[in-house]
Amino acid sequence: MNRRRGAPLPLCCAGHPPPRRGEGWRRIIALSLLVSSALPARAGDLSDRLPKQPLVVDSTAQGRQVGKPGGDIVTLVAKARDIRYISTYSYTRLVGYDESLAIKADILDRFENDGDRVYTFSLREGHRWSDGQPFTAEDIRYWWEDVALNKELSPSGPPEFMMVDGQPPRFEVIDPLHVRFTWDKPNPRFLPELASPRDPFIYRPAHYLKKFNPRYTPKAEIEPLVKQAKVKGWAALHNRLDAMFEQTNPDLPTLQPWRVTNTAPAARFVFVRNPYYHRVDGNGQQLPYIDKILMDVAAGGLLAAKANAGEADLLFRGLNMEDIPILREGERAKGYRTHLWPTARGSEVALYPNLTVTDPVWRALNRDLRYRRALSLAIDRRTLNNALLFGLGTEGNDTVVEKSPLYKPEYRTLYAGYDPGEASRLLDEIGLTQRNGAGIRLLPDGRELEIVVETDGESSMLTDGLTLISEFWREVGVKLFVKPQDRTVLRNRAYSGAAVMVAAQGLDLAMPTAEMSPDELAPVHQDTYTWPKWGQYVETRGKEGEPCDIPAARVLIDLNNRWMATADATEQATIWGEMLQNRAENQWVIGTVSGALQPVVAKTRLLNVPDKQTYSWKPTALIGIYRMDQFFWGPNPKEASR
Repeated sequence: MNRRRGAPLPLCCAGHPPPRRGEGWRRIIALSLLVSSALPARAGDLSDRLPKQPLVVDSTAQGRQVGKPGGDIVTLVAKARDIRYISTYSYTRLVGYDESLAIKADILDRFENDGDRVYTFSLREGHRWSDGQPFTAEDIRYWWEDVALNKELSPSGPPEFMMVDGQPPRFEVIDPLHVRFTWDKPNPRFLPELASPRDPFIYRPAHYLKKFNPRYTPKAEIEPLVKQAKVKGWAALHNRLDAMFEQTNPDLPTLQPWRVTNTAPAARFVFVRNPYYHRVDGNGQQLPYIDKILMDVAAGGLLAAKANAGEADLLFRGLNMEDIPILREGERAKGYRTHLWPTARGSEVALYPNLTVTDPVWRALNRDLRYRRALSLAIDRRTLNNALLFGLGTEGNDTVVEKSPLYKPEYRTLYAGYDPGEASRLLDEIGLTQRNGAGIRLLPDGRELEIVVETDGESSMLTDGLTLISEFWREVGVKLFVKPQDRTVLRNRAYSGAAVMVAAQGLDLAMPTAEMSPDELAPVHQDTYTWPKWGQYVETRGKEGEPCDIPAARVLIDLNNRWMATADATEQATIWGEMLQNRAENQWVIGTVSGALQPVVAKTRLLNVPDKQTYSWKPTALIGIYRMDQFFWGPNPKEASR
C-alpha cells in the first residue's frame, strides 16, 4: 500500500466576475459589518488567537529574516474584480506546495494519504476563523453536504476533481478535528487541486452561512434578506454571500492572512490582517507581519507608469517584460527594485490550430500533421527571441521548462528548427501547390491560404510576435491575418468552432512534477483552443461537443486516464513522458519562444521579497509559494542612522 503523510508546511514557499450588487445588497453588507465584532489586529493574549499547535516558520533555514510586525503594503489592480487574486498570491491552503514543489500540510495540522484513495485530514486544535469562531470538521462537512451536494447551490454537482469514474467520495466526520474522504479508485488529482493557484475552498464558515440556509434557519428569517438583496431566492443569496474567492463580502469569515473590509464600487480596497491566522515565526510572532494590504484600482495601461512614480510598494500582476525599461528608470528616485523572475510557461507566443473548426476545408488542413509541422518549421524562432525577449529566451516547442524534473531536450526541439525549404516541401506534398499572383498558396476550394489568427489583443508581445510570424509564413506562401478581440468573444468563437486558429500563451503547467495532473496535455477540457469541442464532449459526458476522432489525440485521453488510475509516482512520470513526446511529435500546439522575465517591483525597504524566483500561474501561484505573509518593512535609513 502506498501510504504518504503530510508534514507541516515549512513556509519556504508560499473566475467569475464579482456579482453586480444593487442598493439592497450593499445595505445587507453594511448592516452585517455593523454587527460584526471589530477585533484589534494585534491586541489581546496571543495564545487566545493561535491554534494549540500553530505552523512555525523557520526563517533562518529559509535564508530569510525574522521580521518586524506592522505597516501597510500598497499595490495596484487594473479592475476591481482583480482583488480576488489575493487568495492566489497570499497562498494559504489546506495543503500547499513548498519551494521544492512538495505538498505539505498548511491549514491542516497533518494529512494521511492511503494509495490516493483514502485521505484523512487532521485540523489544528484551537484554530479559529477571522471572526474568532472555531474552525472544525463541521466547516468541511457543511461545504460537502450543504454546498457541493445541494442541487440548488451547486446545480452541476460536486467539482469535477472530486469525482472518480463519475462517483463522488464517501465522506466521514470522525470527530471535530478529523475528516476522511474515501474513493474506491485512486484520485491522484485531489491534493494537487487543493494546492492549486485558485483554491477550491472545500470548507466554508458554517456558522455564518447557516444563517442563509433554510435547512438551519427558518425561511421567514431569510425571506426579508432575499427581498432586500433583490435576488430570486435563498440559494442566490447564499451564493452571493459565499464569496470565498471573489472577496466581495467583507462579513464572510476567512482563514487567509488578510480579509477584505469594503465592497465595490471603490477606488481602494482595504484588506486587514486576520487576528486568528495560524502561522508564527521562530520568535513566536504571529504572521502576517503586514497589517494591511491596500489595493488601488488603476487603468491596466498605467500600472508600469504608476510603479515608476513610486505609487506601489509591491506590484507584479499586470506587468510584463516590455515594462522593464520604464521600471528601471524610477528605481533610484522612488526607492524600489525591479526584481526579474524567469517565468515558467511553455511558450510566450503559441499558435493553436483548431482541430474542431466547423469549416470543412480548414478542419481537414488543421488536422493534417504535415501542415502543422510545416507551419512550425517556417518560423524563425531566433529572430523572434531577439525581437521579443532580447535574445534571452529559449526557442522551441510549447513544453515543460528545464526546471521540471520531467524535462527532456527533444520535447523542446522536435520539429522546431527553422527550415523553410522543408516547410515548403511539406505544403507541396499536401497538395497546396497552386498560388495566386502574390505567391500565396490556394486552398483546395480556391480561397487564399490566409490564416485568420484570433487573439485577445491584451498582450503586445503576442501581436508583435504574430507580425513577425506573418513575414516568416509569407516566405512559404502562407498569409496570416491577426484578429484581436475581447477575450470572452474569442473563447466563444473558439468553443463554437468559428475560429480557425488562436494565438495565446502556451502551457500553464510548465514546471510539473509527476504527481501533478497532466490533463492540460489531453483533449479533456473545453478551454484548450486546439480541441475545444473534444473537451466539451468529455466535460459534458457526451451531451455537447464531439468525440475525439484522431487516433494520436485519443492516445492522450487514454494516457490521462491511466495517470488518473494510478498512485505510483514512477508510472505517473512515465505517462507524463509519453504525453510530452506525443505533444512534440504531433505539434498540437505550435510553440515559439519561452523564458520571458517577469518584473516584480518591491520597495527596497520591503524585506523577504526574493530577488529571483520562478514565476508562474501554476504551480507557484504567481508569488504565492514564496510566502507574502513573511514580507515586512525594514527600518527607514534615516531612522537606522540615529
